[in-house]
Amino acid sequence: MSRRPIAAALAAAPLLAALALAGCGSGGDDLAKQWQESSDKGYVSGDGSSLSIATSERTEPVEFSGETESGEPYGSEDTLGSVTVVNFWYAGCAPCRAEAPDLVEAYEEFSPEGVKFVGVNTRDQVAQARQFSEQFGIEYPSIMDNAGGRSVQRAFAGQVPLNAVPTTLVLDAEGRVAHRVLGQIADVSQLRTLITETLDEQ
Repeated sequence: MSRRPIAAALAAAPLLAALALAGCGSGGDDLAKQWQESSDKGYVSGDGSSLSIATSERTEPVEFSGETESGEPYGSEDTLGSVTVVNFWYAGCAPCRAEAPDLVEAYEEFSPEGVKFVGVNTRDQVAQARQFSEQFGIEYPSIMDNAGGRSVQRAFAGQVPLNAVPTTLVLDAEGRVAHRVLGQIADVSQLRTLITETLDEQ
């Protein structure tokens, strides 16, 4: 298994050219600004490009919290000290459904090593989120962060631009963003490499 660093290959042009997902908003407005303002617009399909951030260039730890689909509080206090995968998703998002088995496989592989996983549901009601988790066998929690609050999305948007769903982040043990995949992850091997690289930093 290769542990070579993933190249930082995020360009602005693919974002501007990205097609809106079915049922998702689109338009010419600045997507990052819409996310910061908790707008319902701006959900576009990312191109799967990956951004890796050197330890010396990472921002401050991201503090976030919310309520899961089970009604339990969950946030950065629960993940601090562990490498953490944060996946932004919603049930009607086709790429989210396509990548769900890869996230489950990575969770089953790395959770025994202490890696934490948390979803951030950006749109659904609790019943939809629970149905999705049952369908795909997802055992890790998801924070319900839909319209009216979006506190988790805004917390991360202050650190890295989050303008596509799905987006997957890998946080280091200090809670700082180490890697980002904009759009659907290519496969479980991509996520495995990002997690392994971050674990190797400890």
